[in-house]
Amino acid sequence: MINEIFILNISGQDKPGLTSSLTNVLAEYGAKILDIGQANIHDTLSLGFLIEIEAGNDSATVLKDLLFKAYELGVTAKFTPISIEDYEKWVALQGKDRYIITVLGEKITAKQISEITKVISEKNLNIDAIKRLTGRASLINKEEHPRASIQLSIRGKIDCKEDLTAKFMQISSDLDVDIAFQEDNIYRRNRRLVCFDMDSTLIQAEVIDKLAELAGVGEEVKAITEYAMQGEIDFNESFIRRMRLLKGLKEDVLQEVAENLPITKGAKRLIDTLKQYGFKTAILSGGFTYFGNYLQKKLGIDYVYANQLEIKDGVLTGGYLGEIVDGNKKAEYLKEIARKEGINISQTIAIGDGANDLPMLNLAGLGIAFHAKPTVKDNAQNSISSFGLDGVLYLLGYHDKHIDLHH
Repeated sequence: MINEIFILNISGQDKPGLTSSLTNVLAEYGAKILDIGQANIHDTLSLGFLIEIEAGNDSATVLKDLLFKAYELGVTAKFTPISIEDYEKWVALQGKDRYIITVLGEKITAKQISEITKVISEKNLNIDAIKRLTGRASLINKEEHPRASIQLSIRGKIDCKEDLTAKFMQISSDLDVDIAFQEDNIYRRNRRLVCFDMDSTLIQAEVIDKLAELAGVGEEVKAITEYAMQGEIDFNESFIRRMRLLKGLKEDVLQEVAENLPITKGAKRLIDTLKQYGFKTAILSGGFTYFGNYLQKKLGIDYVYANQLEIKDGVLTGGYLGEIVDGNKKAEYLKEIARKEGINISQTIAIGDGANDLPMLNLAGLGIAFHAKPTVKDNAQNSISSFGLDGVLYLLGYHDKHIDLHH
């Protein structure tokens, strides 16, 4: 005789011992648990069991006993019989591709969720689970830097990933929210290396522009920097042109600039958390080792690859030593560090804001355009614009309770 399958849904006020009491009733009848899930929203419980029990008189008795136990516990029980055909269809779904969508913003609104889930539905994808990654927000004590993040686990076959990404980017732009989309595989759960661009990513400045101001050539260098970041001129050409303009600047000015570098909001919280969980970190920069090394000591970064200024008799010559670290070089260094550390390229993360960051953003397992130029945003896998750098932690699936909030 084929056994019977039921979904048992329990809802009501949560209390200790509830799951134990209900499964104790099921145990008396030798029931098998085929699936189980629980969510709590504001102390209201939603608990579900998919159970298999022997057909016949036992099934009616177990349901009656469960109803009585639920009544005793002050919760509501609802039973739904499931046909073997429906159960087998559900089992067949487990082979489908899985994805994670992370939503980040200062606040999450019903409109944002409605538009995001509409796209998911149009693509015939199923939402398996939704969870909040940020802590509960007080409505009385307003936070200085409000943050909200939720994670959706989805499943199904995606015919055109580009179309899905384009739709999410449109929602992101229209509704002021970041939407990150990743494949949910073993690599996503085991990221181990994070590579940062330095200028306008790890720090809120373009160091070369600051040096140029002090050298009295600010406007000329700023214009060249902007063209390069927008991808309008070749990075190497722009680098050489800007370096020449810095000729004659005294070395002691560099120290002063280094000591006053404005660290990006959330950077320390992110790096401290990454170190706590055993990640390796690197600065891969088209800027200068002088400043990269300073940040390395200050933040505890493992690797620094950047351009080396040529200094003679305490003065910048307008030249540089070694190869220029451009976009392709950054991608090479990412590969080199991963190989050295024995890390699969799919376990790497790259974060940057400029056109010269795109090669490493697209090579890494997870590439994130951070407060990036439109050209970069359009060509990167994911972007963060509404959060500080610590928004990266939510893309990794961390909840606030896993993170030191005192930064």
